[in-house]
Amino acid sequence: MKLTPELIESGYQYINRATRDRELDLRAYKVTVIENLGATLDQFDAIDFSDNDIRKLDGFPLLQRLKTLLLNNNRIGRIADDLHESVPNVETLVLTNNHMQELGDIEPLAKLQRLSTLSLLNNPITTKKHYRLFVIHKLPNVRLLDFRKVRQRERLESKQLFKGTKGKQLESEIAVKSKTFTPGVADSSTAAKEVANRPVHTAADVEAIKAAISKAQTLEEIERLNQLLKSGYIPGKSDANSRLAQKVTQMAVEEEEDDEMDANTNGYNFLSIRFENQLLKSGYIPGKSDANSRLAQKVTQMAVEEEEDDEMDANTNGQ
Repeated sequence: MKLTPELIESGYQYINRATRDRELDLRAYKVTVIENLGATLDQFDAIDFSDNDIRKLDGFPLLQRLKTLLLNNNRIGRIADDLHESVPNVETLVLTNNHMQELGDIEPLAKLQRLSTLSLLNNPITTKKHYRLFVIHKLPNVRLLDFRKVRQRERLESKQLFKGTKGKQLESEIAVKSKTFTPGVADSSTAAKEVANRPVHTAADVEAIKAAISKAQTLEEIERLNQLLKSGYIPGKSDANSRLAQKVTQMAVEEEEDDEMDANTNGYNFLSIRFENQLLKSGYIPGKSDANSRLAQKVTQMAVEEEEDDEMDANTNGQ
């Protein structure tokens, strides 16, 4: 689902009685990308994105008030390098049960100077050697890691492990970053190809598109225009684009007819649907009058017998 301004505005808002923070609940909307958070007007101390399908921690506008981000039960495997520029005052970040893979993937969090509480429980990263000591080393301001207080003994051990030439060498060896593809996130080469393949519109084309949009009066017309534009059609041109427009229009008509058929199908009784399904599975082609007619009769008879058996079973169970 797309995180629209309307969805954000309709999200449950409340005051946390324990912390007195103003919170926004955006849980379980199956959101895949963080976007449009400018609609919050930076009025919240905490935002709950739990139980969504977010893959990358980015897409934030400047939210100086935001202190808490709850993102457990998502698919986050990457963190934006410039996250600190958008949410500079985040103190609590919960990433429990996500897809963080490598120790180097958390390096962007080192720029969050106020980050004091971090949870990476149930992420693959927690199985890496020296995981806890590495996080303590990279994020010295964190006081609560995976809901366990960071002890002074652990800080000294971390400092000892990563000091000197050997310590730096060890850090470079284990601080690798994920190279796996993140679904929904295009790499630089793919993005470059998409940009290169985008059609170049002249000023006249842009004006024609704007005029066509302003004339659209229904959602159906807007959707049809959207399909035309995606296919390279420019309103007002009378060349091959006219054939393209006709094709897209025909597709829209066929789609409407399919919708009508679906609506009519919903009015069928279950037995009719079962008959048709059995006919099609048996190789019957509607409209042919050859041997298929005998096949249809046979399958219909089988269906009737099956219905009679069902009635007998129902009567037996009733007794």
